[in-house]
Amino acid sequence: MDSKRRLKVPVMTTDEEAEAFLDQDLSDLDFSQFKPMHFELQPKSERVNMRLPKPLLDAARARAQAEGIPYQRFIRRALEMALAADTKSKGKSKRKA
Repeated sequence: MDSKRRLKVPVMTTDEEAEAFLDQDLSDLDFSQFKPMHFELQPKSERVNMRLPKPLLDAARARAQAEGIPYQRFIRRALEMALAADTKSKGKSKRKA
């Protein structure tokens, strides 16, 4: 099927509309309109104040803007990813011992 006939996601305002949309055959759905979304479930109750070199902060802001997220969320996610990677690598080294 050509791209002009691909199924687009309509604007839905009720659960019933969403359920009706999902009940149909979605094999022709145009997935190019979707982008990843990350949910932040934990409340942000603590603050951090740090000094960064201007080029590092500018780079973080530029990457965040390119991803369409606030720069502070981008920095928080980078920290979370670094800690998760560290936890995974420690788990692997414990298994080898």
